[in-house]
Amino acid sequence: MIFFRSLCAGVAFNSRQYKSLLTVNNGEQFGNWTWPEMCPENFFAVGFSVRVNKVESNQYGADDTALNGIRLICAKDGSRSFLYTVESHTGYFGDWTQPQYCPSGVLTSFQLRVEPHQGLFGDDTAVNNIKFRCSSNPTLEANGMYWGEYGHWSQECTGGICGIETKMEEYQYGLDDSTLNDVRFHCCAMPQTTQVRGSHRGAVGGRTFT
Repeated sequence: MIFFRSLCAGVAFNSRQYKSLLTVNNGEQFGNWTWPEMCPENFFAVGFSVRVNKVESNQYGADDTALNGIRLICAKDGSRSFLYTVESHTGYFGDWTQPQYCPSGVLTSFQLRVEPHQGLFGDDTAVNNIKFRCSSNPTLEANGMYWGEYGHWSQECTGGICGIETKMEEYQYGLDDSTLNDVRFHCCAMPQTTQVRGSHRGAVGGRTFT
């Protein structure tokens, strides 16, 4: 069991620099991209949980929305004694699942399970589930829903995932809600290892190096 303290970072660290955005090509069409939320400097995502509207059998008789949100759990230097969470905009339906963590390392890529648009009179659920790959190699799959298919994996982040931005359809007031339609993650470089002072200057073949 992991014991930790955590704080919601919100938009407090949105000025953090990142090197790329991780995206997939099977997100759905409804809604708009919302605000990003970033882990604090030198913190990286080591785990996640999802907000999911669980339905036991089928899509008929109710407005189902499947995945409503994704929450990243950020840690520093491999220590999980103090954590931050970031989630961008989330939907209004369902409950948060228990967090899942990389055994070691950080989250580096993702894959989305998406149900395509169901037509004028269908029940759209859009994003149903998500998988993450850890730098230590394990793959973690959320406890989401099962409609639709998984698409291709995103690019691999050579550092670690450090932020999130969601594409969200706002509440439709009695019409068909699809909530989370797409997501993209920020990829940050790992901090440079601090050099040991002294013993960095010497000579090889008569040339001085540092």
